[in-house]
Amino acid sequence: MSDSTFIPRTLILLLIVLLVTILRTVAPFSDNFGDIANFSAVGAITLFSGTYFKNPVQSFAIPLVTVLLTDVILATTIYKEYSHGFLYEGWYWTYIAFALMVLVTKVVVKKVNVLNFVGGTLAVVFIHWIVTDLGVWYGSKYPQTLVGFWTVLEMAIPFELRFLYGTLGYGILMFGSFELLNIKYPVLSLSRERVK
Repeated sequence: MSDSTFIPRTLILLLIVLLVTILRTVAPFSDNFGDIANFSAVGAITLFSGTYFKNPVQSFAIPLVTVLLTDVILATTIYKEYSHGFLYEGWYWTYIAFALMVLVTKVVVKKVNVLNFVGGTLAVVFIHWIVTDLGVWYGSKYPQTLVGFWTVLEMAIPFELRFLYGTLGYGILMFGSFELLNIKYPVLSLSRERVK
């Protein structure tokens, strides 16, 4: 791998993440956003970063920093009433979930194809559902039992379905854009076996 292949690839990957991050940040300002709350790009950004960024620091830092920056922007603007300082209550559960999502993506998506993309998407959504709702349940008004946890999980299903749709939609946009560019500009390919 030479610098001439790495720099354009990294730049293109970062531009794709940046464009989708802008969409994630601007969407909540829409009047109709309540109807699609949790139709979010962050699952797709995590899946994309875990798949395409080979450097472990980049693959974990890019989605976590993206979520942090957009959380701060949203917490200091339209979600000010729900935030505690710059973030919301239980924010650390969300960040733990995203770190686990990157880790699992690195295991599940060894090769970019439709089956691995769908499997990665389902894994990412499942981790988000379990870990973030563990944070909602733990120490809350809900019974601290498996039944109480299951109640929280059931209540979250509509939100997680929108998270699934957002991860699929934005993921298709991100993966599709990069793979189309990769076909046109083979210099973007880090390793031939990765994208066959």
